[in-house]
Amino acid sequence: MNTISKLKTPFAVTLKKYAYSFFLISAAVPFISLWLAEANLVTEPVAPYFAVVFFFGVIPILDWLLGKESLNVPEELSSEVSNQSFYKWLTLLTVPAMFAVMIVGLFQVSQASLNNWGKLGWILNIGIVSGVLAINVAHELVHKNSKFERFCGGLLLSLVCYGGFKVEHVRGHHVNVSTPEDPSSADYNQSIYHFLPRAYWHNITNAWKLESIRLNRKGLSRWSFKNELFTWYALSALWAALSFVFFGWIGLVLFLAQSFVAFTLLEIINYIEHYGLRRTKLDNGKYEYVTHHHSWNSNFFLTNILLIHLQRHSDHHAYPKRRYQVLRHHEDSPQLPAGYATMTLLALVPPLWKKVMNPIIDRYYS
Repeated sequence: MNTISKLKTPFAVTLKKYAYSFFLISAAVPFISLWLAEANLVTEPVAPYFAVVFFFGVIPILDWLLGKESLNVPEELSSEVSNQSFYKWLTLLTVPAMFAVMIVGLFQVSQASLNNWGKLGWILNIGIVSGVLAINVAHELVHKNSKFERFCGGLLLSLVCYGGFKVEHVRGHHVNVSTPEDPSSADYNQSIYHFLPRAYWHNITNAWKLESIRLNRKGLSRWSFKNELFTWYALSALWAALSFVFFGWIGLVLFLAQSFVAFTLLEIINYIEHYGLRRTKLDNGKYEYVTHHHSWNSNFFLTNILLIHLQRHSDHHAYPKRRYQVLRHHEDSPQLPAGYATMTLLALVPPLWKKVMNPIIDRYYS
């Protein structure tokens, strides 16, 4: 168990508060890649692949070495910690950080001296950072009551051309999670490669359907300017146009391709978070209420810090508006054997994934 869990609770809560600052290290990855090339530590085409090594090599190892951490903020401190502005502004810093990341990527990929392998490296670099940082923080913000936070969440999603997630995730996924009605909740034995195309299609089409229903209830057409999807996709079109105007075709390719990498990472995480879990259908035809038993939980310290408690996904689905800093670890939730970085690699190899995960599900339900 991680050392933080062994400290006295008030001090541990404060220590963890400032540890969350490390989640912004993801935004530094492209800049570190740039420095590696400029310092001649690696060649220019190889430098951007530092992101792949860092997130899927270094992080899984450190995650295992640092171990688990199950600290929950005590009930008597929960309201105070939840309302501290430090945590909110830490996430909002992601917005300028992601614009800086995107600009660095566009400048690098447009270099005439860079070969195609180098350009592919920068697409992966920016795409992974967008998935790990932009989409993850957007996921936190779109659930909040504050209009400003929700707008910032949509703004981050516009940087990866996945604005529909803001609508579908809150009004679709959270309603139908862990049921056959939710393509974002993977079935037992379903492979990631069968899951992904269905998840992409559902996220996009169901967002339009849900927004049309909302507008129809107000007596408005789906083509009304009050359709919020127009805002997010118009912003994505604007970023794409600016990428083309200032950096040419390669800039446009980087923007669109990094978006694909980012939202693919999102859907892989969706796959991991709900694989094989199902809510019971009741006699009245409805499903049982969502609890912390219907999503996978992981309490590995490092990835929980870097993902601002996304891995406490069980508690998030039980209490969607609960802020990341007060999300709780539940011992009786289904538990992943590793953090998301490791589980992502595992998911990409379906036979290995099933060999590891299916017995855990079988034991959990038995």
